[in-house]
Amino acid sequence: MSALQQKVASVLEEPGCATNQAKGEKERKAGCKKQLTPGAAAGGCAFDGAKIALQPIVDVAHLVHGPIACEGNSWDSRHTLSSGSHIYRTGFTTDMNEMDVVYGGEKKLYRAIKEIIDKYDPPAVFVYQTCLPAMIGDDIEAVCKAAAAKFGKPVIPVNAPGFVGSKNLGNKLGGEALLDYVIGTREPEYTTPCDINLIGEYNVVGELWQVKSLFDELGIRILATISGDGRYNDIATAHKARAAIMLCSQALINVARKMEERYGIPFFEGSFYGVSDMSDALRKISALLVRQGGPADLPERAEALIAREEAKAWARLEPYKARLKGKRVLLFTGGVKSWSVVSALQEVGMEIVGTSMRKTTANDREKVKEIMGTDAHMFDELPPREMYRMLRDSQADVMLSGGRSQFVALKAKTPWVEINQERHHALAGYDGIVNLVDEIDKALYNPVWQQVRQPAPWERPDWEQDLEEWQSCSQEECAGEVCHG
Repeated sequence: MSALQQKVASVLEEPGCATNQAKGEKERKAGCKKQLTPGAAAGGCAFDGAKIALQPIVDVAHLVHGPIACEGNSWDSRHTLSSGSHIYRTGFTTDMNEMDVVYGGEKKLYRAIKEIIDKYDPPAVFVYQTCLPAMIGDDIEAVCKAAAAKFGKPVIPVNAPGFVGSKNLGNKLGGEALLDYVIGTREPEYTTPCDINLIGEYNVVGELWQVKSLFDELGIRILATISGDGRYNDIATAHKARAAIMLCSQALINVARKMEERYGIPFFEGSFYGVSDMSDALRKISALLVRQGGPADLPERAEALIAREEAKAWARLEPYKARLKGKRVLLFTGGVKSWSVVSALQEVGMEIVGTSMRKTTANDREKVKEIMGTDAHMFDELPPREMYRMLRDSQADVMLSGGRSQFVALKAKTPWVEINQERHHALAGYDGIVNLVDEIDKALYNPVWQQVRQPAPWERPDWEQDLEEWQSCSQEECAGEVCHG
């Protein structure tokens, strides 16, 4: 078995993932070795998943070893922001062609690494394997090892060719690259009793910055974020954290679990979406740090901060409650947002008519049941035809989803709000819930929906008579006014 096959097998047998949690060791290994069905990677391949998980590390060069289309299709697909370096937004690729298929692309990859280091001098270079070089046998681990020795820079192989599986598998393979080559390779200049890691936080539209000030006020230092607005050297020292918050377990549960196993860093799954979930995350991390030797008064200070911020948030949300109370929401997203956004919207009086369970864990399902009191409103799949029927029949007043579903809502003449990574508004923390509610309010009360729901002129029963009157009405008689609506 090749090194790639061994790595994929170990990730598929990850005991912390949603599929494997209820299985014994024998069943887990047997069940995860079945072959992928055609189209299993339609939502994104393994390479795409690895790139999404790691590209928010902003100060490293991300080099895609493969045809230029692989880099072009994945470049800048998320609005992950940086507070410093922007090299992560530069597209680097070896641009493999037919001659490279014949003669191999290892020398071309080595020259590309050298060129990046000479021109940009990043703290590290991440090299992503894609389908083409994997199929012709390019050994990126060997090339990266040779380049690192020659140039004195970490060159990290991310062996996640697209054909090995889905985007979610690629997320985990990206995490494995950090565990194998980055985390634990440096020591921090100093440590504090309140150092934490954020795992599965991507700083989409600057969401990390909306919560960082809260941790700073409590004296909690975010040692490393994996990977939003991340820095290579910080992630290399992440093994010295005292505790961690897992924010996207479906993607990087293997990182959190193995760091707990290797370095004794306990973690819990939390959410920064919604007033109560943000407060709950602050309470849990404060209590966890105390158990890890942190200041005894940390929970007390956290409660004071929570009381102040909740009061401010509820004061800002109050004007929206009367306008949004009883409004029905169809939530078509996945992962942690399947339950955290449900809780956030219920806090302002909205009704959730359905929430998708895509890319969720067993814990996510239990949390939805706990919040909504039933599993009747959960669905694993919602075909576009059924989604359109629900919206057309006015079973929901607004839909929250990713960009790929927006056209179903628009066809049904239903307000739609972007909730996934393509959005331009940050939703995390106490400020984030106000942003979300404001976006929903603006969508619901936009006058365009009343206009598009009016029947078209040719759909009116007397449209022929109106047309004749309009044609017979001279410009002098109209006097510049619009006749008959």
